[in-house]
Amino acid sequence: MDYSKEIAITILETSDLHGHILPLQYVDNSYSEVGLAKIATLIHQERRACANVLLVDNGDLIQGSPLAYHHAKIDNSPLNPMVMCLNELEYDAAVLGNHEFNYAKAVLDKAIQESEFPWLSANVVRKSTKNPYYGKPYLVKELQDGVKVGLLGLTTSYIPNWEHPSNIVDFDFLDVIESAQMGVRHLREVEGVDAVVVAYHGGFECDLESGQPSETLTGENLAYRLCHEVEGIDVLLTGHQHRLIAGEVNGITVIQPGQQGAYLGKATIRLAFWEGCWHVIDKKAELISVKDVTPDIDIIDLVRTHETKTQDWLDTPIGQTIGDMSISNPMEARTRDNAIIEFINKVQMYYGGVSISNTALFDNQARGFKPIITVRDVVSNYIYPNTLKVIRVTGQDIKDALEQSARYFAEYDGNGYNVSDEFSVPKPQHYNYDMWEGIDYQINISLPIGSRVTKLYYEGRPIDVQVTFDVAMNNYRAGGGGNYSMFQGKQVVRELPTDISELLTTYILEKRTIEATVNANWEVIHD
Repeated sequence: MDYSKEIAITILETSDLHGHILPLQYVDNSYSEVGLAKIATLIHQERRACANVLLVDNGDLIQGSPLAYHHAKIDNSPLNPMVMCLNELEYDAAVLGNHEFNYAKAVLDKAIQESEFPWLSANVVRKSTKNPYYGKPYLVKELQDGVKVGLLGLTTSYIPNWEHPSNIVDFDFLDVIESAQMGVRHLREVEGVDAVVVAYHGGFECDLESGQPSETLTGENLAYRLCHEVEGIDVLLTGHQHRLIAGEVNGITVIQPGQQGAYLGKATIRLAFWEGCWHVIDKKAELISVKDVTPDIDIIDLVRTHETKTQDWLDTPIGQTIGDMSISNPMEARTRDNAIIEFINKVQMYYGGVSISNTALFDNQARGFKPIITVRDVVSNYIYPNTLKVIRVTGQDIKDALEQSARYFAEYDGNGYNVSDEFSVPKPQHYNYDMWEGIDYQINISLPIGSRVTKLYYEGRPIDVQVTFDVAMNNYRAGGGGNYSMFQGKQVVRELPTDISELLTTYILEKRTIEATVNANWEVIHD
């Protein structure tokens, strides 16, 4: 067909940056192919190549790195460094992610007030009015030749299952699908846009090709349903799962650009004009790696003061160790009791006033403590802003939780310990495998799923499944996060609003010297 006019539009997406600006890993400041400074170079290149660009951040922006933590909790008077960078790069909009709420409403409000772009989410509303909490849930951008693109923001509605209630006291999280249907219809029929982009801080709950569920269908991720139940979407930007996705589902172009700025998501839409209106005639999606990309010097300079203060804070000595508290092999640390996990659990028990605790080794970058402990060691090993809760559970709940953790391991095949697909696909979920202190237990991965706990004792006797126990754990797990439904709705015995990383730091500062202990109360075995 011979079109009278054509136009190309580029949609650029970042998602799950988690406070990473510079190309480094804070655990040891080693160079890493990540960060918004590298993304910035790609953004400039794309803008030079196309006059019509829509630039969106899809959530989990202001939490996740020591830089972000230092700003939120230690020195939050200057402008938020992540927001400064997005302002400099002239982002069109950002979407609320679940981790935006981690530092409480005041920190989120500050970031939004400092933003020169709108924060969108149609389903994050004020409880009293049910209106979008931070203004319009969508953006309409007019481009060349009067072409209008509508951008609708959505956020996973599963947040109340994880977040500390005090952080979301004024918020309500409406149904994602219904909010999308209403929002897209409004953009098409009232705003009269020519193309619709939906930016959803959530991921895919089903395999993109087969449609078969790829996880427990809790409602946390609904992107597959969005593609099949909401008419009028041209491009769906996703996130939350930290996956690498560039493709098409049910005629909708879909993207998910990983995490920490390792990739820039890009969708290209071509429109043509005929019969008095614009029509989308072609779409494609791709992911652009930042590997070997030179970081943008202006972005580096912009956050230099923030970064210097963060590095000084990270290198502050707070104590010392006696004995080995390091981790050289993460899998080994998950198969037999070790000093760093025992230490974290003991601190949780100390502040929780209980004799049982659980915690996780959150990722494979954790290295434990060096002989001289610094703040860097603490925040590199305890990377989330979780708070401490003590909940009352039954012996049966403990056994069920251990069986859930035992699912972390693939069935033994004679080749050592391996992570199951359930905990590694579509993204690694090391943070959902717990290790316990205060009980004695054994897990045998040669046995069938659901029957792997072969020993479970408390104070030298088998645990009575009907007896109740008070257990310390982080607020994410206490709310049932990570498919630990046995903990949902349990009586909260004690609650500390302080981040667990701060509790660890305070404990070390008080004791000054920490002795590495391993009481070998648990192990994972195979036949």
